[in-house]
Amino acid sequence: MGQHHLPGTPPVPLTLRRSARARRISLRISQLDGRVTLTLPRGVAEREAIDFARSKEDWIREHLAAQPDRSVPVLGGTIPIEGVPTRIEAAGGARVLWQAGTIRVPETALAARLHRFLREMARDRLVAACDFYAAELGRPYARISLRDTRSRWGSCTADGGLMFSWRLILAPPSVLRYVAAHEVAHLAEMNHSPRFWVEVTRIHGPYEAPRRWLRENGAELHSYQF
Repeated sequence: MGQHHLPGTPPVPLTLRRSARARRISLRISQLDGRVTLTLPRGVAEREAIDFARSKEDWIREHLAAQPDRSVPVLGGTIPIEGVPTRIEAAGGARVLWQAGTIRVPETALAARLHRFLREMARDRLVAACDFYAAELGRPYARISLRDTRSRWGSCTADGGLMFSWRLILAPPSVLRYVAAHEVAHLAEMNHSPRFWVEVTRIHGPYEAPRRWLRENGAELHSYQF
């Protein structure tokens, strides 16, 4: 629908998209990359959407300013792995080598190699956690997939498919395990009713601390760009 922006210092790029399901103009700021998206119903002029964004400019800029700084992994930098600040160093060979506090990565395509390693590590941890909680629940899941989701840490489909954000590997292990238990519990209760939270507590135990950690720190996990 063309490139648009809010003028000012700095200018704010706007992404416009149409949706047949939209009933009014909506505005969303991505926690992943700070993208400002306006969703328009059919028949609404682009100018009307841009005017709407201008009316919300102070709110938009406040939210963009509050987002954590974006960073690309580089040698000598740090990234959290399982909640531990981990220094990125050059690997002597072709393999990525990790131990608590240090990760050694080949310099060629460093960010891509680190990303691939972290995704595989996340899958290993999540499969183990989901296997455990599914056994506790007494219900199998169908499959596990990983994505880089912007608005949720996990989901469960009606046919038993579990989806997780790979960025959970950046959080403390207790947080990853809580999210795994949360989604596995949906295999029994596809809602957030009191019965659902009873199942979470039964298979996981108290969950308030990791849930609070995600609310308070989750946005920072999206600040690392690969």
